[in-house]
Amino acid sequence: MNTKIIYVTVFFFGWLSFSANAQEPLQDSLLTKEEVISRALESNFGIKIASNNVDIAENNQSILNSGYLPSLRAVGGYSYDLNDRLTEPEGGENVDQRGIEGEAYSTSINLDYTLFDGLGRLYNYKSLKEQYNLSQLEARETIENTILQLLTVYYEVARLSQNMEVLEETLQISQERVKRAQYQFEYGQSNNLVVLNAKVDVNTDSINIIETRQQLQNTKRDLNVILNRDINNREFQVDTLVDFIPQLQIESFLEQSAYNNVSLLQAQSNIIISDYDIKVSKSGYLPTVGLTGSYGWNRNISAATAFFPGSTTTTDGLSAGINLSWDLFDGGQTSVAIQNAKINKENQQLQKKQIALQVERDIANALGNYENKLYIYRVQEENVLTNQDNFNRSEEQYRLGQISSIEFRQAQINLLDAKTSLNLAKYDAKLAELQLLQLTGQLLNIEF
Repeated sequence: MNTKIIYVTVFFFGWLSFSANAQEPLQDSLLTKEEVISRALESNFGIKIASNNVDIAENNQSILNSGYLPSLRAVGGYSYDLNDRLTEPEGGENVDQRGIEGEAYSTSINLDYTLFDGLGRLYNYKSLKEQYNLSQLEARETIENTILQLLTVYYEVARLSQNMEVLEETLQISQERVKRAQYQFEYGQSNNLVVLNAKVDVNTDSINIIETRQQLQNTKRDLNVILNRDINNREFQVDTLVDFIPQLQIESFLEQSAYNNVSLLQAQSNIIISDYDIKVSKSGYLPTVGLTGSYGWNRNISAATAFFPGSTTTTDGLSAGINLSWDLFDGGQTSVAIQNAKINKENQQLQKKQIALQVERDIANALGNYENKLYIYRVQEENVLTNQDNFNRSEEQYRLGQISSIEFRQAQINLLDAKTSLNLAKYDAKLAELQLLQLTGQLLNIEF
């Protein structure tokens, strides 16, 4: 399981490195899904923080932080003495010495190494490595959430863009209706009320365009924030093409969800870490064996006294030793630490069971929601075809004077509603699919 976790994370952080080195600046034209995802991996603040946390965990699990390496210290010293001395011998003359100087030099190199610490160092090292795996899973979760948030906004831009196209088509038809109504009024074929009604419909369609355009601009700003771009950069289009994953592939993802869901993988990693914590605590019952070694050099320079000449003494040598310490009784601290570590492991196991139940529920809900949204999308496709056919016939009948402008307007509104409902259903179904993919742990393994 850990190998698979590492593979997935390395793949995506490899993608992140590639994006930072190879991506060209996004142009103010068409932003594809691949481009915005690549930009998010490179620039999103949340992903950057997650990447930094992985780097910290990687440093922590290094051999340099394991306690397996010895410590080597150098110590040096120097002292200087300046004294006056009065010597009063019995039966002799006093000797008064002024400015007696003395110097001392010392230096040493000390080596300390822990040969055995009750295996605490070993299990702590393993725990640090598992914490690194956990940080990768946390980074993966951040990436998944960011991509899901990104595509939610991206598809909202796409939906509003397509709605704008539909509304502009509707406005164009309404403007043509005004021209037709004016011609009919000028030639006495209709009254002025028909013209006024047509102008009212043009105003209504224009207002709808203005409101939708504002929503579109706001949503583009939201997208720019996620991409860490200038929020006023709104002169771009998005890809409105949506593909759905085949049903057989969805079923395969569902079967493997228990092994790929990132929340379940994190829960399992926490259990492994808590198990190592128990073993680290048990190391307190065992002795610690250490090795020491040192090399020292000393020199003392003393001035002459009344009875002895001055001298310089130099010593140097090596020393080594081994020490053992064993806490025969530490007041019960080790026992309490072991008990608490076992309780923590039990809590982690209970939490995993809770998460597993919640994930199972969420997947069932997401699958039902996806199937429902996909069915609605298929129905809306048929509904658009029906309303398009109805509108075409109504338009022909309106030109022939067989139906009123009110009836024609209703057919126009029905087609407008059908197309906007289709746009909504399409992107709702796609987002439902993405949510299902995230729960099954496959969001990062598909092409967008």
